Amino acid sequence: MIDILIVEDNKELAGLLCDFLRAENYTVSVAENAEKALSLYEKYGARLIVLDIMLPGTDGFAVCEKIRAQSNVPILIVSAKTDKEDKLIGLNLGADDYIEKPYDIDIMLVKISGIFKRRYSLDAVTDGDIRLNKIDRTAYKNDVPLDMTAKEFDLLVLLIENKGRALSKEYIFNTIWGSDSFSEPQTLTVHIKRLRQKIEDDPKKPQKLLTVWGVGYKYL
Repeated sequence: MIDILIVEDNKELAGLLCDFLRAENYTVSVAENAEKALSLYEKYGARLIVLDIMLPGTDGFAVCEKIRAQSNVPILIVSAKTDKEDKLIGLNLGADDYIEKPYDIDIMLVKISGIFKRRYSLDAVTDGDIRLNKIDRTAYKNDVPLDMTAKEFDLLVLLIENKGRALSKEYIFNTIWGSDSFSEPQTLTVHIKRLRQKIEDDPKKPQKLLTVWGVGYKYL
């Protein structure tokens, strides 16, 4: 998974922001249009999306809506459209913040750093009777330790952090195993089955980890 996906058709601006972010040790990818942005996100995922609105063809609002429908990844809209109506549209579509162009690069970096600290520096992930510690990579159900492989642990963290959202099989596989993995996609099905055996009261009638037919899986 990449750290930041920049969606910006201005190559000079995108390159400048990319250089500054890489200097801060973020992994960064750039997409100049909506189609490439959605393709990159589907293949690799991202921890943050910096999204321009005025793109060639499909605009950034549509990108925001499509990504928000499947993920709660932070989305930072950056646009020269400064009208209140545009800001409300972006925020109502699920953007986490809306920054006007031109922006101060130092302020942008601080905002991005703040997003990463708030979202990703938390050591624990909890949901009901499930508790995960991301530091020592331990898992518990009703305070009883669960014996999990590394991939099972990463998979459960991803699902819980996207609770209530249907994640596609391709997105899950590429996020956990990587697009260049030699593993077969069928391994995801096996891991889901194993997770259900460990976290469900009745694995044959799952209530937490559901299959969304034609899409993938969803954690409730």
